[in-house]
Formats: sequence, C-alpha cells, structure tokens
Amino acid sequence: MLCDSHIHFIPEKLSAYTAFYKGVWADKQALYAYLDKHKIDKALLGYPSTDAHLKLEAFSRVCDIYNQALEEVSKENPKIITAGIVDLDSLSTIVVQVKELKQRGFGAISIASSFQGKFLVKELEPLFEAASVEHLPIFIHPQTINPIGFERVKDPLLMPVLEYSFDSSMFIGLLMMEGILEKYAVKFIVSSLGGVLPFLKDRFDRVYQMLRSRGIVKDLGNLPSEILKNVYVDTSGASLKNIQLALELFGEDKLLWGSDYPVCGDIQNSLKMLDELGQEVKEKITHKNFQAIFPYPLHP
Repeated sequence: MLCDSHIHFIPEKLSAYTAFYKGVWADKQALYAYLDKHKIDKALLGYPSTDAHLKLEAFSRVCDIYNQALEEVSKENPKIITAGIVDLDSLSTIVVQVKELKQRGFGAISIASSFQGKFLVKELEPLFEAASVEHLPIFIHPQTINPIGFERVKDPLLMPVLEYSFDSSMFIGLLMMEGILEKYAVKFIVSSLGGVLPFLKDRFDRVYQMLRSRGIVKDLGNLPSEILKNVYVDTSGASLKNIQLALELFGEDKLLWGSDYPVCGDIQNSLKMLDELGQEVKEKITHKNFQAIFPYPLHP
C-alpha cells in the first residue's frame, strides 16, 4: 500500500498565466498515469504557489480557476484528495471560504509559507480555527515567487534550494513562537521535511534555554523540539540520512512519504531506502500516517 502526500497539478487555464508551471505540470492524464504506474492508492494534491496572480491581477481569480479544476479532478480520480486554496487578500471572508471548500468536497487546504513577501501568522488564526472546526488539514508548501531572501539574492539555483527551505522553516518557527501549533487542533503538513528544521533540533533547544535563562525570550511552555512534534512533514526530495534526522525531531508518526510529482526523482529508490528504517516505520511513512490523517476508503 502506498500513499503520496505531495503531488501537483496546475490546470491549463491557470498554467497559461505562469512562467514555469507548463507542460507536464498541466497534463492531468500524465498525473493519473503516474499514480497508476506506481500503484499509489491515495495522494494529496497541493498548490505549489505560482505567479499566475500577477497576470490575472487578483488572487481570487487564481482560487476560482484552480479550485474549480480540482473539483473535476476529484470527481474523475478517487485516488486524489484535493487541497483547495483560499484568497488571503480577503481575510475577512476566510471562514466562509473554508466552509465552502469543505462543502465542495475538498479534503484539505493548501497555503504557501508566506504571502506577497510577508509571513502571516496572527492574521491567519481565523483560518486555523475554521480548519480545525471543519477538520481540514493544512498543507504548507514553500513560497516559490518571492521567498525569504529573494529581495537580496535572485539566483536560479539558490532560490529553490535555500530560499524555499528557509521560507518554510521561518513560517513554522513563527507558528511555534505564537503558540499556534498547540492552540489549534489542526494537522499541519509541511513539505520537504519542514525545510531546515530537522538540522536545528539541538540548536533550537540549546539557544532557547540560554535565552530563557537571561529573560530574553518568552516562555513557550515546552522545548521547541517538543512543540514541533505537532507538525507533519513529507519526505519529498530527501535522502535517508535527512529522513533519519526528521524522525529524531518529529517522530515516526509524523512523517509522510511524498514524491513532489512532477519533479520527483527516483520513486523506487526513495521507497527502497526506507527499508533500512524497519518494516514498521516504513509502513507508517508510506501509508499508515497518511491514512490516520485522511481516513478515506482506498480506491479499488
């Protein structure tokens, strides 16, 4: 049994307004073929964040096009759990938007780690509360348009490798600092191991304790490494060694296998290497943890 927690599809009507997300990104049949080829039973389809809103001149139009297309995907392919997007330019209507996504059959909400160059945390509390009420997990993907540091470094390699990772990491760090991860019963799923967080487990705790002893940082009520265990992360693009680091931080019940389709690498190798973790842990990562979040019947 196999569940993929990280796949993408950009509908042609939206792809046409992007600079990068064309070709296979907009090929729905290629996505369906990928799921069949690799015998994937269930998959979570999330939004990678695009630049389409720049030409469409309104993020609400992006939401309309994307969500409508994903409704069709959900009807056509029962293997796919769709994560709808919300218009963060209209925070006053966010609760209504979340309720509508639930009513339309979406199984999750997809947001970027930042929005228009800003990290929204306190501003998104109505979203987190509504997601909790509606039992909709939140998939967090790195901001791909203007991630943290973009105003200083515009490099085609450093941006996706470093800036994407730092954007996700900073957002999760802010959720921790504001108490969001413990306040709301929301299942946050962060792509790509949660950025650089697994590498900073010990440093987080050590620096936090040092700053607390000097009264410089507020009392979080627990060590950062313990608070971060409230987060789920996917394994997309990660080596076995990095996955082992993530296991130390988040725990074996919080890791989800993800491919990052259509930019996935060697699928078979990414699954084979998990054998070294033992059968029980591998089963949790490849399907059991996913099924605990999304208790949907499997496609026959």
